[in-house]
Amino acid sequence: MPYTFPDAMRRDYESMPVPLAYYQNVGGKPMALLVSDGLCRLMRTDRPRLIRLLNESLFDRVHPDDAGRLARITGEFARHLSGYDVIYRVKYARDEDFRYVHSVGRWQTMPDGTELAVFVYSDVSDSESESSLLAENYELFQKDRFYTDPVTGLPNGNFLHEFADEKAERLRQAGRTPTLIYLDVNGLRSYNNQYGYARGDELLVLIADVLKSAFPDGLVARGADDHFIVLSDESQEAELAARITAINEKVRTGAYGNTRGLQAGISRYEANDTTAVAMDHARHAFKQIGNDLNVPYRIHTTESDDDYWAQRYIIEAFDTALERQWIKVYYQAIMRLRTEKGCAMEALARWIDPSRGMIAPGVFIPVLEKYHQLYKLDLYMVERICEEMTTRRNLNLPLIPVSVNFSAQDFDHIDITEALNAILERHGVQRDSLVVEITEQDIAAGTDAFKDQLRNLRQNGYRLWLDDFGSGYSSLNVLSQFDFDLVKFDLELLRNIDGEKGSVNRHIMETMVDLLRKLGIETLAEGMETPRQKQFLRQIDCELAQGFLFYKPQPVEAVKYRLQHGGAAIPYETPEERREYSLAWMKALEGNG
Repeated sequence: MPYTFPDAMRRDYESMPVPLAYYQNVGGKPMALLVSDGLCRLMRTDRPRLIRLLNESLFDRVHPDDAGRLARITGEFARHLSGYDVIYRVKYARDEDFRYVHSVGRWQTMPDGTELAVFVYSDVSDSESESSLLAENYELFQKDRFYTDPVTGLPNGNFLHEFADEKAERLRQAGRTPTLIYLDVNGLRSYNNQYGYARGDELLVLIADVLKSAFPDGLVARGADDHFIVLSDESQEAELAARITAINEKVRTGAYGNTRGLQAGISRYEANDTTAVAMDHARHAFKQIGNDLNVPYRIHTTESDDDYWAQRYIIEAFDTALERQWIKVYYQAIMRLRTEKGCAMEALARWIDPSRGMIAPGVFIPVLEKYHQLYKLDLYMVERICEEMTTRRNLNLPLIPVSVNFSAQDFDHIDITEALNAILERHGVQRDSLVVEITEQDIAAGTDAFKDQLRNLRQNGYRLWLDDFGSGYSSLNVLSQFDFDLVKFDLELLRNIDGEKGSVNRHIMETMVDLLRKLGIETLAEGMETPRQKQFLRQIDCELAQGFLFYKPQPVEAVKYRLQHGGAAIPYETPEERREYSLAWMKALEGNG
């Protein structure tokens, strides 16, 4: 059955001054369903007669040399074998000369799912007329509700899908490089919540106006939600950067409330790129920005594309990696400097992929954090540590405490205390065998609910270590928020004690060790790699250290292999020694007090 246009849509389309016609494939033949006022004027006839002409005898008016070619192209287009973009000669009336007509066809899916073909015509017998009609075509389609965003009045995603490739091709033919800019409005949801949705719509209209002013010759469109798309020929990075900076300044100045402005992913079209490909690349570039609000844009490159697919692999293979235990627990022993014996270990995750080899933690952990999957990794690590304690017993290795890094993000997804209690009870492991490490950065940025969970961990008998202390994210007031058992100095502090500012770092560490001792908090220095660093830590009475000078991270299997082949065992303190050192340390604190 022929498609029936809704009354309002039919009126809109028929009243268009741009020459267009809608066709449907009915019974294997194209049937003209609707023609615009513009096409009636072009063909110099009324609507009923024109529809009859299109359905019955149009080819009679096509130049004989063009009729066969036009019929072939029309047939291939109807079968979705090719596009439709053709210039041919036709008579508007039988007693007139032939005129050149340019016709472009596109498929359009209607609201009920029916597929129609829409053809736009222009008389190109002279170039000035063609330019005028193409410009008019663009402006009029902007006003069509199917192609227009109702809030900003900009072209929408439907318009981009239909016409962006034509715009890009015209830029190419003019010797310019099409460039697609995918823009995201930062914090639009918060803006709406704070100032109301009416003010949010005002912000979107402001952004639309600013973008149109910044790219007067470009195609500016509104995408889904808080996204805008610009198709232009601005391919020089310096100019793009300047324009994005200027856009943000105007938006922040003109907005009713406080806004963070926009960030952009940018893609230059390659030779055979469609707009869909360029859009995908621009989105990938935008995602590479992550949560860094200081980065206004990122341009797509082959390298960034490789990064994107690497991230995709990590997130898609992650559950399989856990199930098949591709992620291994590596243990790095922690030395008590006074005795040079191991007193604890830190558990580190290592992804050994069967197809990609070792995937570094610096690669997969940020991806898991980005997609809020870290809690799965951290609980998996605890499960594996508890399982491997049986192996350690069988190897007659001392069961010293193991620290595990947790992210503040973990506490948003699960009750950490409840989850740890369940795992440890299932394996018969005591709670003092597990230490929870939290970074200074997480403590500083943590929510009240997160901090309540940390206190609950302490109340349930878990020790709490503060990691990366001195990394520059917060001040000393984090020490007043919780009862930490130990503070780990960021490895950069120790690494730079012999650098240009080495004396500064020496004084900082010495002062902090003294302060923390007075607060009853043990200290641990990460990154001990040289005898000189070890000597310095002993001089300032830092209790513990870890680093390659003492022990490199290894899995339990490597320890087992070394022992079975006559390798030397690392000296570890016994539980009795550990209690003795702890009591001695506490007495020393009381004496200092």
